[in-house]
Amino acid sequence: MFKSLLKLFGVGSKSSCTCGCSAEGNKVRELEHFVDYVVRALVDYPDEVNVSSREAENGTVISIDCRKEDIGKVVGKRGKTIMAIRSLVSGAGGRLQQRISVEVVD
Repeated sequence: MFKSLLKLFGVGSKSSCTCGCSAEGNKVRELEHFVDYVVRALVDYPDEVNVSSREAENGTVISIDCRKEDIGKVVGKRGKTIMAIRSLVSGAGGRLQQRISVEVVD
């Protein structure tokens, strides 16, 4: 999992494609899987976590849907956990020259 995250941030990659090909779509998919992995590790009911992505007018939005009881664990104390996830995803998205945001569905 961490190797794929390092690839998303460009560490150790031998080639960098800036042509806008489908490889970027695949990397957005990898970010979605990364968010899914982290959220499932945090919650009490990992089988009920659903992470999906959609295109919005200002970029890609990765949505996290889970039980109401688990939302607090995803958000964290004073929002620090979700801010950390958003920061990682936003940084990796910046390397892809895309705007990617993360939201928690109520």
